[in-house]
Amino acid sequence: MKRFEHNQPFKLENGQLLPSLTIAYHTYGTLNAEKNNVIWVCHALTANSDAADWWQGVVGTGCVINPERYFIVCANILGSCYGTTGPLSINPLSGKPWCHQFPLITIRDMVNAHILLRQHLGIDSIHLLMGGSMGGYQALEWSIVEKSVIKNLFLLATSPTESAWGIAVHATQRLAIEADCTWQQDTPEAGQKGLKAARAIGMLTYRNYGIMVQKQTDSDSEKLDNYKAASYIDYQGDKLVKRFNAYSYWLLTKAMDSHHIGRGRGGDGEAILHSIKQRTLLIGITSDILCPLEEQRHMQQHLPDCTLVEIDSAYGHDGFMVEVGKIGEVLREWLSTTPV
Repeated sequence: MKRFEHNQPFKLENGQLLPSLTIAYHTYGTLNAEKNNVIWVCHALTANSDAADWWQGVVGTGCVINPERYFIVCANILGSCYGTTGPLSINPLSGKPWCHQFPLITIRDMVNAHILLRQHLGIDSIHLLMGGSMGGYQALEWSIVEKSVIKNLFLLATSPTESAWGIAVHATQRLAIEADCTWQQDTPEAGQKGLKAARAIGMLTYRNYGIMVQKQTDSDSEKLDNYKAASYIDYQGDKLVKRFNAYSYWLLTKAMDSHHIGRGRGGDGEAILHSIKQRTLLIGITSDILCPLEEQRHMQQHLPDCTLVEIDSAYGHDGFMVEVGKIGEVLREWLSTTPV
């Protein structure tokens, strides 16, 4: 992992300033002489900048996004807990972690941080900007902000605005965190039990009825307790608590709620979609209940140059992470017809 230190104030969309900014990022491969082989990966809610680790089968040697051919960049998002400035970072004005004092951020703030890193790396053109779920939010926003820089888009399980359903899910998750009696403490461990509950709520939307019944049904009909599905949810909650942070989870779900490509641009999201001229590959997952196919179909209707591929998967929203074989095949074929 590398770090870029931006030792100047960073202005947020709400007008507040961060005194400075650190961006953690990974690169893979080499920038060619023409500087036209850049692929930038935007990650989702609880991922990090090591795309080759969390998206194995899509990013890496021998994969469709191959460092032997492309210069691949993935930056940890603003507000996260994996190296980029966030609630656990030291506030240089106080000498203490930001914790609850960290300001609210938006997807646009994340994109503006990406742009600072792009400039630092000397990248003038991004051949392919790609991301799933919240990563797709960033990619969409960035394609609008820097139309001439972004040449092609690959979006998965995403939408141009956060839906009322998504906002309701996030609000419920934050209620779980806020109900944790430790949440108001200014310590790195604050809200851990609430974070576990929030992750449990999230798992119900990342997956769905069908895959839970298929994978987590008990064969023992005599059981009265300790069910397989309950153990699975418990395990997933503990797993996230060990690697993530409640402050960041609370903050980043707020950022997702504010996602609306029409904000400040006349409010008409459909008109803004029409203005996105980049050649776009869009993948939707048939069983996704968090960003359902109807959202991707709506996007296809309004994006001028968009190919929509619907992947049949039982894994719901998580299909954009799980179905790497199908995703890689579709992306490989589409890229083969994409001029450099």
